[in-house]
Amino acid sequence: MEFKFKFKLLLSSILSTKDLHLPDDCWESVFKFFNQADSNDIRCLKSLSRVSKQFLSITNRIRFSLTIICDPTPPFLLGLLFKRFTNLTRFLGDHNKLLCQISCFPLNITSLSLNLSNKFTKSTIPSDGLLTFSKKITTLTSLTYSNIYSIDYTDFVFIANCFPLLEELHLSCLSHYYSISKVEEPPSLTLFNLRKVRLKRQRYINDQLLFYLFKNCKHLEEAIILDCDGITDAGIASALAQRPTLRSLSLSNNFGAFLNSHFIDSLVSLKGLTCLDLCCPGISDDLLYSIAREGLPLTRLVLKNCSAYSYAGIICLLSKCRQSLQHLNLQNADFLNDQHVVVFSLLLGNLVFINLSGCKKLTKSALFALVRKCASLSEINMERIWRQSVENPDSLMDFGVYPQLKSLYFANNPWLSDEIIIKFASIFPNLQVLDLRNSSGIFDESIYQVLRRCCKIRSLNLAGCSRVKLRRLNFEVSKLEVLNLSNTEVDDKTLNVISRNCCGLLQLKLKFCLKVTKKGVNQVIEKCTRLRKINLMGCRKVHNNVVDSMLNSRPSIRKIVAPNPIRFLSKTKKELFLQQGCILK
Repeated sequence: MEFKFKFKLLLSSILSTKDLHLPDDCWESVFKFFNQADSNDIRCLKSLSRVSKQFLSITNRIRFSLTIICDPTPPFLLGLLFKRFTNLTRFLGDHNKLLCQISCFPLNITSLSLNLSNKFTKSTIPSDGLLTFSKKITTLTSLTYSNIYSIDYTDFVFIANCFPLLEELHLSCLSHYYSISKVEEPPSLTLFNLRKVRLKRQRYINDQLLFYLFKNCKHLEEAIILDCDGITDAGIASALAQRPTLRSLSLSNNFGAFLNSHFIDSLVSLKGLTCLDLCCPGISDDLLYSIAREGLPLTRLVLKNCSAYSYAGIICLLSKCRQSLQHLNLQNADFLNDQHVVVFSLLLGNLVFINLSGCKKLTKSALFALVRKCASLSEINMERIWRQSVENPDSLMDFGVYPQLKSLYFANNPWLSDEIIIKFASIFPNLQVLDLRNSSGIFDESIYQVLRRCCKIRSLNLAGCSRVKLRRLNFEVSKLEVLNLSNTEVDDKTLNVISRNCCGLLQLKLKFCLKVTKKGVNQVIEKCTRLRKINLMGCRKVHNNVVDSMLNSRPSIRKIVAPNPIRFLSKTKKELFLQQGCILK
């Protein structure tokens, strides 16, 4: 945010100098650097494009990604888009007709993402579209297909044959709706360039297919295998033995105990493994001891919902990778207590992220121990720790200031009080993300302190904080972009205050805010000039007709969730909004 402000000042200074003329390639380098520094916000390119025709032309050239949500898309519209954005390499959209349309244009697309999350159809692989696309566009190196209803082994082979140059492949099925198909013969796969594969709920994937995949894909560096029921721990062990150069491995399933020596030997043979993500109940101390003995250079370690290991195993491993580890997730490790975390914090000086959610023996003392000793720690997730500390609150009066912490997720802790939140505001002045969902014990005063002292805060989640109303907010909160007030007692007076003091909002969530009416919503729409998303689901006092005038009043809006989205929204109205660039749900 600070970078953006300084850049705008510099740009204004340059543009005010009438005799200064920079060539296009120089401006292009500047814009690319600006966009890279704020990669989560492509709106900067939109703002720059309005300065002049020269800037419009340059920003068109450096736009590489296009998302199409209108299906079918008029051919003339596609033609205009592809003529304007000539350097597109990444496309997000879906389905047979659209893929056939895209293949008619001379594009060098390298990444294709198909997502059916907004569909209610029983979606399958769009074979006709993919085949036509593959014949015309041969540059594809990354393919993602999400929320598939049904997929089998023949579909997998079809994709491999269509796109033999793929370096990344992501396939994900909907939960409970995926089919299974046996592999009758040893597969003949052509994905020799594959570097990253992500397979989620692919039940046709069995031990045999996984073995051949790992054996044939000699460049494979990252494998993510999630909820693939056809795979056993023995099968994974055999596959890992075929790819000793693997650098990142993620596994999630109800496998066996993982105590067999075959699996452990195969895992520790991955000498270059830097990322290990396991969500498997059977992970044991023996496995952790073995990884520690081999000295694998882990930078990321995730042991989520793993119940068979103990403090002895994890402290042994952490002691060995203390210099390299940056990301640690021990979610739902029931045995952890505050003293354990104190020891962790002394070891992990380079830690950037930690997740201790669901560790129910912890208190806020564990949080303070971490920020005291881990000088690089910028994100902490400690949801559902449940226990209140017994220490005297006065002992934290001289705690100090820790500017390194940027994100704090402390949701679902009903014992949280205003006193603790105010302490957070004083010792974490650079907070940008704060999640306090379902904290029923906090009131307005602590939130005012957070917003006043943490002047860089851009995302605040107060969903379910039943005692927060924010009616007396009387100062500007210019950096706040995302505000979640769902399931709270806020009303039109609150929205009036927000519209006056939070004009930079991009997203506002008001799900099941039963006291909000059309009047308050219109105030937000009128004064929050950058608003892009608003969620009004379950707001009983707001009629669906409130959405009709939203686009005219606020053209920046790109997504609206109506108060009664299922019963009263016609297909015609949804299509009308889509034509104006807004998703209506």
